[in-house]
Amino acid sequence: MPDSLESDSAPSRSVDPAFVALACSWMQSPATRFLGFVWNAYDDTKTNPLQVNSRDLERSITQALVPRIRDMMTGDEPFYVEHEPYERETMQAPPARPPQPDLAFVFRADIAVMWPVEAKVLETSGRVAKYIRDVKEGFLTCRYAPFSDSGAMLGYLLEGNPVSALVAIEKSLGVKLRSVPEQLSRHERRSHHNRTVPSGKPYPPTFDCYHLILQFPDLRRSKT
Repeated sequence: MPDSLESDSAPSRSVDPAFVALACSWMQSPATRFLGFVWNAYDDTKTNPLQVNSRDLERSITQALVPRIRDMMTGDEPFYVEHEPYERETMQAPPARPPQPDLAFVFRADIAVMWPVEAKVLETSGRVAKYIRDVKEGFLTCRYAPFSDSGAMLGYLLEGNPVSALVAIEKSLGVKLRSVPEQLSRHERRSHHNRTVPSGKPYPPTFDCYHLILQFPDLRRSKT
């Protein structure tokens, strides 16, 4: 990848379409390549509950979950997991801060290439407005995942049924949520979208969003 893609300049620089195609090829089969680690980490929380701060619940859950994901990996993978990495490809002109997905699987060969995951607390199975906004404003604008044709959303469900949450997400997105063959026993679905690609950029024009509902019935957000 050219050194210019690692700079902090505005996103008007050129991007090699061949590089984007190669990046996408590295991120195939995300349900098994990445999300299996997320589910294994979540399973671990059932016997070893997360220690979180209820005043900052969403960020706190994610920060506590990332080391568990890392523990599920062998260390030999061509990628690592990171909490809130910077996405400098789509940052605006300085002094703007780069966008930061909640977590991402970052490729060791080129840290500009990452498979991002956004997370949202769902107070109940029907309150999905902020979740939907992250899908539309983060992923479908190419703000996150500019080099990837897929990414994931984690819904931290505090109260309610995960199936009902997926139904509410499907209705609000206005697209069909489909089962993921590799994770049929999980509350995981996939939706397919067309993206708004910035002019002159060879980013993937279509996007698959994976939706994972993780239940945390013992957690509540602090009101103070």
